[in-house]
Amino acid sequence: MNPEHYEFMVGFNPQPEERELTVLFSGEGRPIPGHKMGPSVHDYYLIHTVLTGEGHFQSGSLSQTCRAGDTFVIFPGSLFSYQADSSNPWHYAWVALQGEDVQQLFAEVGIIRGRPLQQAANVAELHHLYERIRLSFKQSAYPRLENLEASGWLRLLLCQLGLANAASLPEHSVLLPDVIELQIDQAIRWLSLQFHQQISIDQLASTLGYHRAHLSKVFKQRTGLSPKQYLLKVRMDKAQALLNGPLTIDQVATSVGYNDALYFSRHFRKWCGMSPSEFRSSLR
Repeated sequence: MNPEHYEFMVGFNPQPEERELTVLFSGEGRPIPGHKMGPSVHDYYLIHTVLTGEGHFQSGSLSQTCRAGDTFVIFPGSLFSYQADSSNPWHYAWVALQGEDVQQLFAEVGIIRGRPLQQAANVAELHHLYERIRLSFKQSAYPRLENLEASGWLRLLLCQLGLANAASLPEHSVLLPDVIELQIDQAIRWLSLQFHQQISIDQLASTLGYHRAHLSKVFKQRTGLSPKQYLLKVRMDKAQALLNGPLTIDQVATSVGYNDALYFSRHFRKWCGMSPSEFRSSLR
């Protein structure tokens, strides 16, 4: 037991990886009244969420009392200090992380250096996620899997913080792109990933809540192509790549969404000015 805490639990990542996002350690504690950390700096990111009680957080020119539901974030290289209240000391959970993508992920959920304090409505859900991160580190024979599990729970934690920001910040529209933009992005991803399926543009429009003509209009404004033209481009680009490999013409056709090889060949010739066989020969 940590003598400065009534309760103190922590789990350390046995094999943190230097990559886009990794958890270093995660814990939970109930410090004694007046317990203080800092002033100091860290070389990693550290997120704290107050579960009960209150305390005081200071970073740079920011100085604020934090209560249940508040989250404060310490950035690498930032001078900070925080202290438990003398009469109602806080109970908090924390997670330390590092990685090349952390700053971008933080920005996407509304966490920036100029605003290191957040508010969250669902304290119980956040508490659960912190606990799952900490319990990921079982000190088993599979440290890489523990690291992977902890990173997954961390992303869910960041999602919860992002949802709280989107609901509470006046400028939340900056965090959430325009609905139409999101739907067009979804349509692009759908066509780019499901090109091998028999795709109906009418069904795609209906799924997104648009008339086909309107979908085609906003899609073309974004991409320069109609959905049908975009799907054809994706299929033909993929076919050209596959023709540079060992697959037969029939296999290439079915791989890009054509059950009829002759029908595929007609589309391919119209697209690039030669048949699939002639295109393959030209590559050799």
